[in-house]
Amino acid sequence: MKLTTLLAGAMALGLSTPVLADAHDPVKVGFIYVGPIGDGGWTYQHDQGRLAVEAEYGDKVETVFQESVPEGADAERAITQMALGGADIIFTTSFGYGEATNAVAAKFPDVKFEHATGFMREYPNVSTYDARFYEGRAVTGTLAGYLTETNKIGYIGSFPIPEVIQGINASYLHAKKINPDVEMVVTWAYTWFDPAKEADAARAMIDQGVDVILQHTDSTAPQAAAQEANENGGRVFTFGQASDMAQFKPSPRVASIIDDWAPYYIERVGAVIDGTWEQQASWGGMPEGEVVIGEITAAVPAEAKAAAEEMIAAITAGEYHPFTGPINKQDGTPWLADGEVADDGTLAGMDFYVEGISGDIPN
Repeated sequence: MKLTTLLAGAMALGLSTPVLADAHDPVKVGFIYVGPIGDGGWTYQHDQGRLAVEAEYGDKVETVFQESVPEGADAERAITQMALGGADIIFTTSFGYGEATNAVAAKFPDVKFEHATGFMREYPNVSTYDARFYEGRAVTGTLAGYLTETNKIGYIGSFPIPEVIQGINASYLHAKKINPDVEMVVTWAYTWFDPAKEADAARAMIDQGVDVILQHTDSTAPQAAAQEANENGGRVFTFGQASDMAQFKPSPRVASIIDDWAPYYIERVGAVIDGTWEQQASWGGMPEGEVVIGEITAAVPAEAKAAAEEMIAAITAGEYHPFTGPINKQDGTPWLADGEVADDGTLAGMDFYVEGISGDIPN
């Protein structure tokens, strides 16, 4: 019997043919962004991943996105609207979207949800994915230890959550290996993306004598503040965060931690296309190509660059873990014995500073 006859018979019976139609429809891929796609950092890199999905699959996919979605109730509304709009898979790209993602997933069991940097997987249609940013922090911390002349390194944190605390600790530990006199100055911005707050934090650090600034916030404002200081006779170095921030090369931006989400997005969308998507928790890093160190510029001394490149190679090869003992907690109690490596569970819930960092972690 010909297909046309089958279709005609189905139509005569008042039946639709959704399975046949869906086989030719593009997979609709949604992205929820916490910042604008032009932030030059975190959201920019996620959007580059979206564009990579389009380039990889062409007319097999349709991508949609909503930018500058606040965490909380607004996120749940935005995710719900995207699901109602026919999305087959939705990537929610900020830590604070966890509860909203799972709440919407409960209502749309046929839609796949992927939550970035989260841990909540309350339903079988929710996966989580993260990157081992602390691997990159170990490299930039090493460079910071070489570069500082004031022995003061600044770290602009977004929120006191494990992924940020990991970065502070990894940066400090590796800076201190190079320069035992180094001091870490931590400022909390309590935002992912607010150029004015980020710039104010950087300027305040510079006024305190900080000459190397690291950040776990999303805009290029700290880079611009450092550039302004240097134009007025200062000597301040920075590192690109999430994206390369290459417009500030060769200085103040002397290297960068680049989050490359494209391979993950291509893989997971491909799994939806071929029907093999399953719930998972992913945590990739340098070996998987998800954490990349951008160009180390000529502003960095040769010795420092060589040390950084050696560390990149060792981490990528699986020969070195940035949290390898001996390491004590801030209060001096032992955490990791000599040669002991931190387990993922402890890192994923990290809520303490290592020995040598002053100040308290806000509740």
